[in-house]
Amino acid sequence: MTSLAWKINRLKLMGAPEIAWRVQQLLQKKASKFGIGLLRSVPAPQLKRMGLPFLAGDGRDIDSAALRAAADAVLAGRWNVFALRGAALGFPPQWNRDPKTGTVAPLTLGKQIDYRNEKVVGDIKYLWEPNRHLELVALAQAWKVTGEPRYADGARSLLQSWFEQCPYPMGVHWTSSLELALRLLNWACAWELLGGLASPLFQGEAGQRFLQQWLAAIYQHAHFIAGYFSRHSSANNHLFGEYMGLFVASSVWPCWPESAKWQALARKGLEEEALKQNTPDGVNREQAVYYQHEVMDMMLLCQRIGQANGAGFSAAYLQRLERLADFIAALMDVDGNVPMTGDADDAQMVRLAHDDGWHRYRSLLASCAVLFGRADFKRKAGHFDDKNRWLFGVAGLRQWQALDASGAEAPVMAFPEGGYFLLGSHFGTPDEVRLVADCAPLGYLSIAAHGHADALAFTLSVSGEELLTDPGTYAYHTQKKWRDYFRSTPAHNTVAVDGLDQSEIGGNFMWLKKANARMIAHETDSEVQVFEGEHDGYGRLADPVLHRRRIEFNFNNKCIVVKDILQCTNVHDISVHWQFGDHCVVTVDEGQLRVQGLRSGLRMRCSHGTLDVLRGSDTPPGGWISRRFDEKSPIASAAWRMRVQGTTEIVTHIELMPQASPADSPANY
Repeated sequence: MTSLAWKINRLKLMGAPEIAWRVQQLLQKKASKFGIGLLRSVPAPQLKRMGLPFLAGDGRDIDSAALRAAADAVLAGRWNVFALRGAALGFPPQWNRDPKTGTVAPLTLGKQIDYRNEKVVGDIKYLWEPNRHLELVALAQAWKVTGEPRYADGARSLLQSWFEQCPYPMGVHWTSSLELALRLLNWACAWELLGGLASPLFQGEAGQRFLQQWLAAIYQHAHFIAGYFSRHSSANNHLFGEYMGLFVASSVWPCWPESAKWQALARKGLEEEALKQNTPDGVNREQAVYYQHEVMDMMLLCQRIGQANGAGFSAAYLQRLERLADFIAALMDVDGNVPMTGDADDAQMVRLAHDDGWHRYRSLLASCAVLFGRADFKRKAGHFDDKNRWLFGVAGLRQWQALDASGAEAPVMAFPEGGYFLLGSHFGTPDEVRLVADCAPLGYLSIAAHGHADALAFTLSVSGEELLTDPGTYAYHTQKKWRDYFRSTPAHNTVAVDGLDQSEIGGNFMWLKKANARMIAHETDSEVQVFEGEHDGYGRLADPVLHRRRIEFNFNNKCIVVKDILQCTNVHDISVHWQFGDHCVVTVDEGQLRVQGLRSGLRMRCSHGTLDVLRGSDTPPGGWISRRFDEKSPIASAAWRMRVQGTTEIVTHIELMPQASPADSPANY
């Protein structure tokens, strides 16, 4: 898509107030070329006014071997950046060099750089990620736990190199306020772990120069964020993160005249956005489960920092966080799998746990178990991990141990405002069946940036194994073909009409015409559980098509019947799509599918059409899953294709086989 086409599409989604604000922002950026609006000098900090510690743990009971390995890898110049594992970036690295493409971004005024232009900056996700400074925290943790000077010295070297290579306000790391905010959060954790003002790094004349250099950078970051908030159609998780960064800076380092004003602004913004961006029943309005995790983490960290400094958040804020945890607990199957609905970028706000088996969703539920005294969250989390040991300390561990996690799981089954509905049985047991139906809006605000065209799709887990899955995200700013595929309708377990997506893509993070979904029925109290919904995404066609889907789960015989009703007048090409789990072996037997997982399986047949199965196909794209950002692997993807005229009901029968044996057929996918 050309830059002009993107700009035209973007304008279509703006109202007059946003256009006026964008013009103001543009003028502000142009004025910055002449120094207008830029920070001239940093006022002297009042060092007697510093925040109180917020990390309750001392690191004595964490996995020190995993922490040492992570810190030693950083000192050895080996970095993990998305698909790059152990990449030799050096120590310290070249902060303005994209580790994936090798492109060196220009050291010009940050706000004049087009960070979306791959020719200028490379893959911006790869360039930004190391500059969030999660690795700095690992070095600080290692010093806290071991006392070995090389870790503290490494932290100082890393920071000093960044100050030298990325001076305010030059370069691509002075373009996005969210990136500055995340850097501030990691600086705050590292600051405390290194000893705060009493750190040995600040001893002597050289140490005092380093202290002043770091504090000046903190002030510059906070000043920048306060001048460049994401507003209007961009006021999503970015705005929440920007408020977080400003709140963290003004709470941990409240040592400037502006600090109190910044903290009040950030606190008010966090309180408001926590309620705006998350539904009362606990679903983040971006309709992206990974971003729900990110927003929850930001809410949790702000609460811990605020509470430590005598300024916790309101009951409404905390109640919304608890509801968000209810949704994550409902999505998570007995083996810890969570559907990958919507966009995901593998971001962590701060990395406090370093073991290979760390589980982001279980970690959040463990935090919420302690924060809210919820034994059911403890049962789902299963483990009080290193992150929580750092956050809550010994007192938190005692609270965790006091919670009685026995008893059966009883998840919330319906999130009507958020748009998700559960069917299933035997939750939390080896015989579990968990079906999650998506009847949600496409995304948040006018651009719906992180939503996928997945209305009326559903995921299915049996015995803790994903049989019908969401394929994830894979790409963001680059690889348009794959960016578009992974968020397309054919990549999800739903129906496509005339080869089109339910909603119309307008850019990498932009949707134009959007499907509206509506729940019609949801019944879980009888032996045949029911979900029914419809969406109008294909109402934009010359001959409009309304898609209605009814899912019936028979509790007794473990059969699922899916009825797709296409209401239309003329001829249309219809395809009913299914994405199978990573470990599933899919075989075709006389037009039917047999799907064998590691410990469960299913049989599937359809009343209409011819069957097409893809696995790892590039042309056409199909049969892929992305468990991590910028990584994809083949899976089996099936579609029954047919041509219909007039209103048609298509019935798919799914027979669950918890102890299925491998299918004996040569047609494996």
